[in-house]
Amino acid sequence: MAGRFGTDGIRGEVGAEITADLALALGRAVGYRFGDGPAVVIGRDPRRSGEMLSAALAAGLTSAGADVLDLGIVTTPCLVHASGAAKSAGIMVSASHNPAQDNGLKVVVDGRKVDDDVELDLDRLIDDASAIGPRANHELGRVRASEDPVHAYERHLVGIAGDAFAGMKLGIDCANGSASVIAPELFRSLGADVTVLFASPDGTNINEDCGSTHPQRLARTVAAAGLDVGLAFDGDADRLIAVDERGNLVDGDAIMGICALARLQDGSLRNGALVVTVMTNGGLERVVAEAGGRVIRTPVGDRHVFAAMEREDAALGGEQSGHIIFRDRATTGDGLLTGIELVRAMGGSGRPLSDLAGQIPRLPQVVINSAASRRNEWEAVPEFALAVERATERIGGRGRILVRPSGTEPKIRIMVEGEDGEEIERIARELATLAEARLN
Repeated sequence: MAGRFGTDGIRGEVGAEITADLALALGRAVGYRFGDGPAVVIGRDPRRSGEMLSAALAAGLTSAGADVLDLGIVTTPCLVHASGAAKSAGIMVSASHNPAQDNGLKVVVDGRKVDDDVELDLDRLIDDASAIGPRANHELGRVRASEDPVHAYERHLVGIAGDAFAGMKLGIDCANGSASVIAPELFRSLGADVTVLFASPDGTNINEDCGSTHPQRLARTVAAAGLDVGLAFDGDADRLIAVDERGNLVDGDAIMGICALARLQDGSLRNGALVVTVMTNGGLERVVAEAGGRVIRTPVGDRHVFAAMEREDAALGGEQSGHIIFRDRATTGDGLLTGIELVRAMGGSGRPLSDLAGQIPRLPQVVINSAASRRNEWEAVPEFALAVERATERIGGRGRILVRPSGTEPKIRIMVEGEDGEEIERIARELATLAEARLN
């Protein structure tokens, strides 16, 4: 959509796209729209800029008459859970898996992302503060801090986990992000012997060579220490990439496949439906269909996934990146919850994660992210668009090609999938090289 909001709120580099002035204006706009309800919940990940942006949000919200409940450093799913429980608006300050110099502002209401119309209205109010007007002293909102919603969220996860982690040797990578403040003690309280990596955030090291986007250190640790499983989160802990006991990575497709097969077996995969995006590997679709389920594909983005889940009354859906939604448990992707559901599936089967992941076939697939300042115009660039068309004709029914602009970065994502690994690698490289030459 047009305006400041992308696929996951407003996101960009601090000092450029993301400023204190913007946070102040957004807070004022949200306070104007939703300030008559319960206190607006705000939270942040550990980026250095988060303190500044949270303070600006609180100032904007209270200036519009809204009360504020500040949770401090929390995971995005925790903030969403708090918003849903209080039936309030919430704003999370996080750029998720992006590097530390970026940050973002995500608005939710009653535990759900706001729709396009609300984002357009907030965008308008950001630009037109005069529409909101000043408040007298007695009309201003107040700010208070509380850990109660965080503890409620922890109890929610503990209730789902049961005794699944008892006696387990677990490795976790907290990405020097929000998971650092909750995951180690949570999993220890569940009875696991926990080895913790990257849980020392300093404001600048979030996602730096760690977490779900760089889980290699965790993989080596799990294999060397003989751990049962590893769980790697991203900066705000809404994603999970797992590691099996041999040190092999288990991505979002495999995790969804494992959980979908387990739920098909116990009857809890509602309507037999698994909702995935166009990026999901075709091998997952095959194995779910063979087990009696069905796969529904959507455009990339958890908003599209969740909308399709509601439309189809599905309980499970997500993305290859590890952003997975268990709709009977939560209204957003949650890395901690996903880790719990994965370990529950392991316990229910009595098999190691390597065996379960081995059930999910993978067609060769190559994804390349190319720098492309003109990413949204790629179809209007004749040389590149024609190359995509010809490559699609070349691969025919043996595979598929997907080109899409990133909603959060100045990049274009090129995915090629097929049965011949060398062929798809060659096609992907050719298109990526052309994209960098023609889309900048």
